[in-house]
Amino acid sequence: MYSMTQATKEILRRIENWPQEDQEELVEVAREIEARRTGVHVLSDAERAALEEALRSGVASEEEGAAFWRRHGVA
Repeated sequence: MYSMTQATKEILRRIENWPQEDQEELVEVAREIEARRTGVHVLSDAERAALEEALRSGVASEEEGAAFWRRHGVA
């Protein structure tokens, strides 16, 4: 198991004083890193809402959506 570096600990302590917008940006970057390392992308609330809206809009059928994910190696 890895341990946190001192530099990581220091920046994490300072983050709580950052504006919310900057904290949210950091969360997105951390999610990208984690997805790269694990091969699993966790949807953000905005991504989940966009997908739900797309499903409701009928822009693409479920079959088209499934084909898209298969082409990208997700399904």
